[in-house]
Amino acid sequence: MTSSGRMSKKAMKKARMELPENILKHRLDMCSRHKKLIEALQLYDEARRNGVQLSHNHYNVLLYLCSSAAVGSLGESVDGVDDVNIKNLGMTRGIEIYQQMNIDKVAPNEATFTNAARLAAAMEDPEMAFDLVKQMKSSGIPPRLRSYGPALFGFCKKGEASRANDVDAHMIECGVVAEESELAALLEVAVERKMGEKVYEMLHRLRSSVRQVSESTAKIVEKWFRSDHAADVGIETQDAAKIKEGIVNGGGGWHGQGWLGNGRWRVTRTNMDTKGVCQSCGEKLVCIDIDPAETANFASSLTKLACQKESQANFLKFEEWLRQHGPFDAVIDGANVGLHNQHYFSFFDLNSTANQLRQLSPSKKLPLVILHQSRVHGGPAEDPKNRRLLQRWNESGALYATPAGSNDDWYWLYAAVSCNCLLVTNDEMRDHLFQLLGTSFFPRWKEKHQVRTTFSRGVRLHMPPPYSIVIQESENGSWHVPTVTGDDIENPRQWLCATRAHNISVRSLSSRQIWWGQ
Repeated sequence: MTSSGRMSKKAMKKARMELPENILKHRLDMCSRHKKLIEALQLYDEARRNGVQLSHNHYNVLLYLCSSAAVGSLGESVDGVDDVNIKNLGMTRGIEIYQQMNIDKVAPNEATFTNAARLAAAMEDPEMAFDLVKQMKSSGIPPRLRSYGPALFGFCKKGEASRANDVDAHMIECGVVAEESELAALLEVAVERKMGEKVYEMLHRLRSSVRQVSESTAKIVEKWFRSDHAADVGIETQDAAKIKEGIVNGGGGWHGQGWLGNGRWRVTRTNMDTKGVCQSCGEKLVCIDIDPAETANFASSLTKLACQKESQANFLKFEEWLRQHGPFDAVIDGANVGLHNQHYFSFFDLNSTANQLRQLSPSKKLPLVILHQSRVHGGPAEDPKNRRLLQRWNESGALYATPAGSNDDWYWLYAAVSCNCLLVTNDEMRDHLFQLLGTSFFPRWKEKHQVRTTFSRGVRLHMPPPYSIVIQESENGSWHVPTVTGDDIENPRQWLCATRAHNISVRSLSSRQIWWGQ
C-alpha cells in the first residue's frame, strides 16, 4: 500500500471520529466511566438541540446512568446534587429518554430493555419491569438473568409471591437459570407467605444448583425451620419404600417426597466430623455418586474448549502422551505446590508431595507432575539435585512440561478428569478459565477429587471429604445445609442442621465420640 493510501485511511478515520455522533459517543462513554449523570444529560440536551442523530449506543449509556442513579448505585451524591434528588432526576429523565428512543424508532437491544426495567424497579413497578422482559422476548431478543432481576426482586419485595413465581416460570421457559440471589428471594417470599411446598421446591433447587449457601440465605432457611408453619407441614404416614426409591433414583442425598414427619424442628449451627457425622444430631451424611458418563462428557467438552484457547497441536499431543503413559492415580499442579510459600519454588516440597501420594496410591505409581516448560529449565531446576529429580520423573513417565505460551491449568485439569483421579492443588479454580466451563458438573467433580496441601514441618495432604458438601435431605426427613462459612482445612465448615424432635439420634454422643466417628 502506498504512503498516500495510508494517509488517506488515517484521514478517513480522523474524519469519522470528528463526526458529531462519534464525539458525543466518546463523551458519553467518559461520563459513564466517571458516573457523571448531570454532564451526560447536558450533552444529550445539547445534541437534541443541534439535531445530532442518536443511536442505541447513545441511548443505552444515558439509560444506564439514569437507571443507576434511580436505584442509588451512583453514590451518595453526584455533581453536587443530593442523593434523593439524583434518584428522582434519574427516574424522570430516564423514562423521558426511553420514550424519546421509541419516538425516534431506534431499535432497542437487551441492554435497553434491562436498563428500562431497572427504572421500573426504581419506580416500584415490577409489572412494568416484567412487561419489558416480555417485550424483549417478543422482539426476538433473548432475555438474560439480569433482565429478570428488576421484576423478580420487585415482586418479592412487595410480597407478591404468585407474580414472582410467574417471573420464575418465564425464566425457566426462556432457559435462564436462576442463581443463589434469585432463589433466595423466591425462598424468602415463600417463607413469608407460609408456602410450605414452594419452600421445599426452593430448597431442592438450591441443592441442585448452589450446593453451599451464603450466610444470608442460611438465615432465611433457618427462619423457615424455626417458624410455626414449618412445624405444621409434613407427612405423618411415610411410605418407606417410595422414599428409598426416591433416594436411589436421585443418586443419594435426597428423596424429593416432600416434608416428612410433623412437629417442631430442632435447628442448630454445627460442623461435620472427618467421616461426615453431624456433631448435632449424629446422622452420617452420604457421598453422592457422579455418573461416569457425565465425567466422560465433561472430559470431551474440556478438550474442545482447551483446543480453542490453546494451540490445538500442543494439546492433542498431550492427549496422546497421556494415553501412552496413563492412567494415573493422582495429578499434581506443580506450580501451585512448588510455589506454596510464594517466595521461591521448592522442588523439595513438590517431591515430598509426590512421594506421599505414591505411598497412598493403590498402584504405588508416581503421580503425574504438570510443570510449565520454564520451571524445568533454568532457575532452581538447574540445581544438580533438582536436575536429577526431574530426570527421574521424566524417565518414569511422571512429568509433563507444558509448552511455552500455554496455560498449564488446562493440562492438569484435563489429566485429572480424564484419569478420574485425585488432583493436588490449592487453586480454588474460580477464575475466568474455570468460569468458561459453565457447568454444574465441575463443582461436584472438584469436591470429590481435589486434594489440598498445607506445609508445616512437612507436607500434609487434605483428602476430599468422604461425604458430599451439598444440601442433604435424609430418609427420615432431617435436613443438613452447608454454608460457605469455613474452608474445611483451617476452619471447619458451618452447617445448618434441622431435625424433627423424634429424628434426633437415640443414643447420646459426646463431642469427642462424634468427632472420631465412634
